[in-house]
Amino acid sequence: MQEAVAYHERHKPQALIVSRGGNVEVEEYDGGLDASKPHALYSGTKSFWGPLALVAQREGLLQLDETAGATFPSWREDPVKRQVTIRHLLTLTAGIGFGGLGNAVPVYEKALAVQLKDRPGSRFTYGGIPLQIFGAILSEKLKPRKVTPHEYLQAMILKPAGVEIASWRRLADGTQPLPTGAFLTARNWLAYGQYVLAHRAEFAECFTGTEANPRYGLCWWFAPPGAATDTVYASGSGGQALYVVPSAALVVARFGGGGSFKHDAFLKRLNV
Repeated sequence: MQEAVAYHERHKPQALIVSRGGNVEVEEYDGGLDASKPHALYSGTKSFWGPLALVAQREGLLQLDETAGATFPSWREDPVKRQVTIRHLLTLTAGIGFGGLGNAVPVYEKALAVQLKDRPGSRFTYGGIPLQIFGAILSEKLKPRKVTPHEYLQAMILKPAGVEIASWRRLADGTQPLPTGAFLTARNWLAYGQYVLAHRAEFAECFTGTEANPRYGLCWWFAPPGAATDTVYASGSGGQALYVVPSAALVVARFGGGGSFKHDAFLKRLNV
C-alpha cells in the first residue's frame, strides 16, 4: 500500500481514499483539494451508465441486445447502423470513430447523425459519441415517465448508493452529457465504488469483455497485467480513477491534476 500511495503522491496528487472491508485506511488531499471540494470525473463519468443499463434491463425498459434502430427509424433503415445494439454502444464497439470527448461531446441529434467507420462489433474505439447515442435511446424510453436519463440515474443508482453529485456540465441544448461532466467529492466517488463492490453480482455483466477488447466491458476497464485479476476500474482524464478489487474488499478513489499517472503502474504497487 505504501508504494501505491507514494506513486500517487509523485503524480500531481489531489485526493486518495483507500477503503478495505468498508474501513478507510488512507485518506489524503493535496493540490488545493479537500474533503468538501468537488472534482471533475471527466470520463470516469462513463462508469455510471453500464450499471444503470443493467438496472433498466431488469426493469424491462430496454434490452442490451436490442438495436438502436428499434428506437430510431433512421438507424433501422441504414444497412450498417441497423446492426448496432445497445451493448455495442456501451462497450464502445459500435463502429463509431474516435471523438466526442471533453468539450467536443455532441448533443443527441448530432450523435445520431454520425457515420460508422467500422463494422459493429469488429473494433474497440474509445470515444464519447456512443454514450450520447445510448443517452438518446434512454431518453426516448423514459419519455412516458417524464424523467431524463440523469434523473433516472439519480433515482436508480446514485440515491441508493448514497452518492451526491455536486454538479453536472450541460451542453448547448441544455441537456447533460453521459460520457463526461460529473463533479463530486472524493468521498462520494468512494461511495459509488463501495456500492459497485456490494452489488458486483448484480452488475457482473459490466465486467465481461468483448472480442474487440477483452479488457473493457459495459463502461468499466479490467485488470492490467500485474494487478489482482478481479480488479475493475473507472478511468478519467488527468489521473481520475476508481478501483474496485472484490477479492480484497478494496475500493480506491483517486483524483489527480494531470501528469503521467498510469493505472497499471499504480495497481502493480497496490498490495492487496
